[in-house]
Amino acid sequence: MNIIIWTRRGGSQQFNLGHPAHLASFVGGGVLLLGLLFGAAFFSVKTFVVETPDEQAQRWKAELAAERVRLEQVTRDSEMKLAALNAQLAEMQAQVTRLNALGERLTRMAGLEEGEFNFGLVPAQGGPEEPLSDSILDDAAALGVPDRVEDLSNQIRDRDRQLAVLEKMLMNRNVQDRVRPQGRPIRGGWVSSGYGSRTDPFSGRRAWHGGIDFAARPGTDISAVAAGVVTWSGKRYGYGNLVEINHGNGYVTRYAHNKENLVEVGEMVQKGQRIALLGETGRATGPHVHFEVHYNGRTVNPVEYIRASN
Repeated sequence: MNIIIWTRRGGSQQFNLGHPAHLASFVGGGVLLLGLLFGAAFFSVKTFVVETPDEQAQRWKAELAAERVRLEQVTRDSEMKLAALNAQLAEMQAQVTRLNALGERLTRMAGLEEGEFNFGLVPAQGGPEEPLSDSILDDAAALGVPDRVEDLSNQIRDRDRQLAVLEKMLMNRNVQDRVRPQGRPIRGGWVSSGYGSRTDPFSGRRAWHGGIDFAARPGTDISAVAAGVVTWSGKRYGYGNLVEINHGNGYVTRYAHNKENLVEVGEMVQKGQRIALLGETGRATGPHVHFEVHYNGRTVNPVEYIRASN
C-alpha cells in the first residue's frame, strides 16, 4: 500500500506501507501527531474552564475577607504610631517649656543684657530645604498629623546650645569671682594706714607701704578674700606671722602680723575661710592686719579690690 503526501512546494513524497522502514516512520509520526492533538485539547479545556457563579462569589468573599484583615492591621499600626507620636510631641513640648523657664531664670540671675539669650523666641534658622525620608513621619503625614517632631527637636537642640554657653559663662564668672581678690580681710575695724608713700612709724622717714593696715581687737578673725592655695604660713622678716595665698591668674594676697596662723602651706582655702587671728607680731606698733594684693609679681592698691565687693 502506497501513500502520497503533497508538500507546500508542489512536490510529493510516496510512502510504501509495505516497506518496514516506511511503516515505522509513518506510525511514529502519527503517534506524535495524536499526542500533540490530545495535549492541545487538554490545555484548552483547562484554560477555558468557566467558574460557576457560586464559586466566583466564594472566591470574591475570601479575597475581600483577606483585604479586610490587612486593612485592620494597617489601621492598628497607624493608630499605634499616631499615639506614640502624640506622646513624643507632648513630652518634647514639656521639655522645651522647662528649658525656656530655666534659661530665662539663669539669664536673669546672670544679669545679662536683655535679648542676649532670649529663650522665648523661635531660634534664628535658615538655609535650603533638603528632602528627608522617614517612614514613621511619612505615615504620620499621611494620617494628617502635624509634623512638629523635627521642629521641637531643633528647639531643644537650640536651647541646649544656649544653656551650654550660658553655663560656661556663669562658670567662668563664678571661678573668676572666687579667685579674684574681693572684699576686706576682717569684719569691722578701721584703716590705720593706706597704700603708697608714708612716714615710717619706726624710722620717721618717707617709705613705701605696699598694703593697707586694718586695726582691730587682737584675736579678730582674718579671712581669705579669694580662693587659692597657701604658699606661705609662718614667720617672715618684717611681717611677723604671715599667710600668703596664691589665687592663680597672677593674683597673690598676704595677711601679716597675725597672732596665730590657722592654715598650712599647700592647703586649699575658699573665699571667706578663716585663715588667721589678728595680732601684732613682727614690725608692728599695735594689733592690726597688714593686707597686700600682688598682681603679676607687683603690689597693687587693695582699695579697688575691696570696693569691688560693695
